[in-house]
Amino acid sequence: MEIITVSKITCPHCGFSRQETTPADACKYFYECENCKAILKPKQGDCCVFCSYGTVKCPPMQSGNSCCN
Repeated sequence: MEIITVSKITCPHCGFSRQETTPADACKYFYECENCKAILKPKQGDCCVFCSYGTVKCPPMQSGNSCCN
């Protein structure tokens, strides 16, 4: 299985999207929207902002592992 390391994050506040590289072995808990400066945090039950707001989940979740454990 190929792990995808690029995801497009979309801000739920203003709708701005930006393509970002996902960290291979760490969670990203906070993300600042470049447009409206809102600080995004993972939704309840998600491990990181990529899993909540990205087009692709983080690499640990893609590989079937628990993220950040």
